[in-house]
Amino acid sequence: MDLQTSKIELVKEILNIENPSLIQRVFDLLKSEEKDAFALTEIEEKEIQIGIEQLDKGMRVPAREFLQKFS
Repeated sequence: MDLQTSKIELVKEILNIENPSLIQRVFDLLKSEEKDAFALTEIEEKEIQIGIEQLDKGMRVPAREFLQKFS
């Protein structure tokens, strides 16, 4: 079954649900998955914060210089 067909089947199943609490659980699940897809790990958040602090202190490297080190 391809992705489009799976989506259509999922919508059909959702439309047949009569239980409001089940609808809410499905809705909550979909929203939580959407948020999790963009969530950073604690380590990633710390690394970004360290980078911001370094930039604030003037600790910068020109992009061209940075790219030359890694190419």
